[in-house]
Amino acid sequence: MEFSNTSLLRLKGGAPTALRIQTMLVTNAKMGFSLILAYLCFLAPLQAERPNATISDLSLKNMDFAMNLYRKIASYHDKNIFLSPLSISTSFTALLMASDGVTHEEILAGLNLEQLEEADRPELIPELFQLLHQNITRNGSLMLEQSMAIFLRQHFQIEKKFEEDVKKFFHAEIKSVDFTKTEKSVGFINDYVKQKTADKVTDMISNLDELTQLLLVNTIFFQGGWQKPFNSDLTQNTPFHIDNYNIVQVPTMFLEDKFYTMDDVTLGARALKLPYQEGVAMLVLLPDKGRDYTEIDDEISASKFQSWIRKLYKTKLEVNMPKFKMEQSYSLQNILPDMGMSSVFTNAANLTRLSKDRGLKVSEVLHKAVIEVDETGTTAAAATTIGIIPYSLPRTFTVNRPFFFFIYHEDTNCLLFMGRVIDPTKY
Repeated sequence: MEFSNTSLLRLKGGAPTALRIQTMLVTNAKMGFSLILAYLCFLAPLQAERPNATISDLSLKNMDFAMNLYRKIASYHDKNIFLSPLSISTSFTALLMASDGVTHEEILAGLNLEQLEEADRPELIPELFQLLHQNITRNGSLMLEQSMAIFLRQHFQIEKKFEEDVKKFFHAEIKSVDFTKTEKSVGFINDYVKQKTADKVTDMISNLDELTQLLLVNTIFFQGGWQKPFNSDLTQNTPFHIDNYNIVQVPTMFLEDKFYTMDDVTLGARALKLPYQEGVAMLVLLPDKGRDYTEIDDEISASKFQSWIRKLYKTKLEVNMPKFKMEQSYSLQNILPDMGMSSVFTNAANLTRLSKDRGLKVSEVLHKAVIEVDETGTTAAAATTIGIIPYSLPRTFTVNRPFFFFIYHEDTNCLLFMGRVIDPTKY
C-alpha cells in the first residue's frame, strides 16, 4: 500500500484567484497513494502554551482536528467519506508559520494546537511535526517519505525567516518559476509531484494563473502492505445492506485467523484491527446490526478512538470484508470557517510572516481523497502467508453494512487517514 500527499499553496496578486488543497490516496493492501494540492492566492490589499509538549500530544491534537473535521463533513450528507487529516494538518502548519495576528490564532485553534504553542518558542509545533515523522520512520524499514517544495515567481520576495523554517522543519526545496509561461510551469510542477509520488500522481494541475506568485508543495509518500493478506480465491460477491431498503452485491474478502477486536457496548459497535506491515494498521468500526451509523457519527472522537485501541484483545475470527474504492472531494473553504478558521479566507487575512507584500488571503481549499482496498499485500506478503488450521465455530466479523475505518501509526496513534463507507460500490 502506498500513500502520497501533496500540498500546493499558490500565492498571487491582482485579480481574485483560488487556494486549493487537493489530496488523492490509493490503497490496495499492495499499493496506494494520496495527494494534497493547495493554492494560496494574493488578492486585494489587507490590513501567541505548553512547555513539555510531545509527539503523543501532537498526535492527539491532530486526531481531535480530524474527528472535528469528519463530523462537520458528515453533517452535510449521508454518503461515503474519505480524507487524510495528517496531510491537511501538515499543510496548514506551513500556513501557520506564514500567518500572524488573528489569522495565526484562528488556524492554531482550528487545528486544535493552541495548547502546544509557546509564546517564546514559535518553532515548537513544526518541530513536533518533524519529530513525529522521524518517530514513524525511525526503524528505517517503513516507507514514509515527506517532502516540500516552494515554487517562487521570479523576483518575488519571501520572508527569510519563513524560508529558513520550511527548509529546517520540512526540508523544503526553493525553486524559481516563471509563472507567466503557464504551460511550462504546469509541466514543471507536475513533474515534481510525479517524481515525489513514485509516478503514482500525474497531471496534478492542469492550469495556472499567470499572476501566481508562489506555490508550496508538500508530499507524503507511504508504502506498506497487509500483514495477513486475504486469499483472492475465496473472494465472492455477497450482499451489503446500505440501509433497510437498499442492498448491493459487493466482492467480499475472506480470512480466518486470530485478530485483535473489541466491543463498545455503550456505543453499539465492534472494532477490528487489520494490521499493515511496519507498524501501521487499519481499525474497522462496525455498528451493531440495527444501529444507525449516523448516531455513531456524533460519538466519534479522539478519546473514543484511543479507548478502542486500548481495549483490543486477540481472538479467533472469521473476517468478511468488502473490497472498496472511493474518490471524495471537499471544498474546505466552506467547512473550515465553521471550525474557527475564517479570517484567512477574507480580506482580513494576515500572512505577513510569509511576505511583507499586502493583499494575501486564501480563497479556496479543495481536499480530494481516493482509496482502494483489496486482498493483496507487498512482495513481503508471501512470507506472511501461512497454513491456517480451521478453527471450530469461530466468531465472525462480517462487514455487510455501513462502517468506519481509520488508518493509523501504532506507536504514536498518529491518524493518517479515515473514512466512512456507506456504499462500497460508489467510487
